[in-house]
Amino acid sequence: MTVTVEEIRAAAALLAGELVRTPCVVSPALSELTGASVVLKLENLQQTGSFKPRGALVKMNSLDAAQKKAGVVAASAGNHAQGVAFHGRRMNIPAIIVMPTATPFNKVSRTEALGAQIVLHGDTLSECREHAVRLADDKGCEFISPYDDEKVVTGQGTIGLEMLEDHPDIDILVVPIGGGGLIAGIATVAKALRPGIEVVGVQAALFPSMYRALRGEASAGGGTTVADGIAVKSPGIITKPIIEDLVSDVLLVDEPALEQAVQTYLEVQRIVVEGAGSASLAALVENRQRFAGQKVGLVVSGGNIDSRLLSFILMRGLVREGRLVSLRIEITDTPGALAKVTGLVGESGGNIVEVYHQRLSQDIPVKMTEVDVVVETRDMGHVRALLDILNRKGFPARLLSSTALDAAG
Repeated sequence: MTVTVEEIRAAAALLAGELVRTPCVVSPALSELTGASVVLKLENLQQTGSFKPRGALVKMNSLDAAQKKAGVVAASAGNHAQGVAFHGRRMNIPAIIVMPTATPFNKVSRTEALGAQIVLHGDTLSECREHAVRLADDKGCEFISPYDDEKVVTGQGTIGLEMLEDHPDIDILVVPIGGGGLIAGIATVAKALRPGIEVVGVQAALFPSMYRALRGEASAGGGTTVADGIAVKSPGIITKPIIEDLVSDVLLVDEPALEQAVQTYLEVQRIVVEGAGSASLAALVENRQRFAGQKVGLVVSGGNIDSRLLSFILMRGLVREGRLVSLRIEITDTPGALAKVTGLVGESGGNIVEVYHQRLSQDIPVKMTEVDVVVETRDMGHVRALLDILNRKGFPARLLSSTALDAAG
């Protein structure tokens, strides 16, 4: 094993007073929802909004004077970039961050605001990383890997140390996996302090690199995931053997589960969590029986989510739960007909958000019109009751879109 508990303890001493010792709190609401006793390690409250500054500080502090003067290079589209840039500014170490050309402007600007030089290159993180390594060699700088570095793994392990100091009776730790630096560090300290504890990893189903590697399968995966922070196509060389030795299982979660977990954190726990940070909760919800009755520590690894993406997730969640639906209603094209419909919707407790007339439809008589209404409702039962009222009152109505209702029949 390349990382020790003694090194993680030393890293914790280094971090003390330099970074936030994030809260590790019991969540009664999530415990009731899942059937486990849930404890949350809130790394979304860390400096720069994720756990990444921990490993970055340990690595950058290990550089000698000449290396610090020469500067560092990192490849990242978000959290690792900000962690390196943050410490580069405060330690007076020049930092170059290579980001994919399609990186959202807000992530670029946040990293740039921390004092780093930004280089946009490549369409993927793999291309980005290759360019960053070449750039570091050309400039004589130190390349800082987001996960495949013993110092980085050591820094991330301090999360596990803090969790067990705050809650020594945790039965299972559930940790997101990208390249594996976070879970490798946490598993190292957790298994050293509590040999009987179980450590479980979680990956996005679209990027199951570590999951497949542990089974001797070739790396595969790709696509667009809400959990871009763990969208890693190849597992870490250093981290894989640690995970193989200390982690009992790796679970996969699909996109709907990740979206639902982001929404649950906001609506139930009242915290903003990014897709990767929600993976541990998604795994717990999808595997309730596996964790039922046990004290489960979830690592909330970050909260850096684009505002527009968050709004889309929340709106899709409302549709999925039958709390925001589109109805198509047939009415006569005469004065007062629409008012009767809106009156029925209002009397039944629905709130109309938008109304569209479809007068040119060929599916209805010329003296009729279709009205599409977007309605806020309480739940799926409320929607069914509303449809029943409209149809009984002579206004044929049907649901245009609601995944939850369609699935529930």
